[in-house]
Amino acid sequence: MSAETPAADPGQFTIRRQQFRAWRGARPFWAGLFVLLGGFPIMYFPYAHLQLGHLTLAMATTAGAGSLIIGVLLVVLGVSLWFQKHVRTFAGVAAILLALVSLPVSNFGGFVLGFLFSLIGGAMAVAWAPGEPAGPEAQAGAAAPDAGGAPGTVPLPGQGTGGAYEPNDLSGTSPANGANGRHSAG
Repeated sequence: MSAETPAADPGQFTIRRQQFRAWRGARPFWAGLFVLLGGFPIMYFPYAHLQLGHLTLAMATTAGAGSLIIGVLLVVLGVSLWFQKHVRTFAGVAAILLALVSLPVSNFGGFVLGFLFSLIGGAMAVAWAPGEPAGPEAQAGAAAPDAGGAPGTVPLPGQGTGGAYEPNDLSGTSPANGANGRHSAG
């Protein structure tokens, strides 16, 4: 290839893969996948019949309906983590609780496999936070002129605001409106 060779247009597969990567990066994808995969062994093993030659080993328990309900709820929570990322905290806590309930109800949580997947996925869902959109400087790859990493170049919180109200301060206490947080309890 020479320097004058034009760049090839990306194929359909490359475009779809990049679109999927962008979609996956904007939501707790791996948490949803772990919770979803944790639901399958929990709802499968109580209804499974293992054949060993002419011997049939039935793993059915009296709590088969409870296992089915727990497994279906975990699958629904996993899918909801993909398509409704704003319910991540509720879905994560619910997945953790359902995983804990699956231990006594459904063959030790799907022989511990479903329990671990659901527990890890629920913890990942609770811990996930949406990323900040990249600014124009970060997209262009150019560094800010004073971004050298020296300690005096980055303003501390509260510096450079001139006492103005900051929109991210939800406490309602700032020197600008005269409320500094003292005597606010009574």
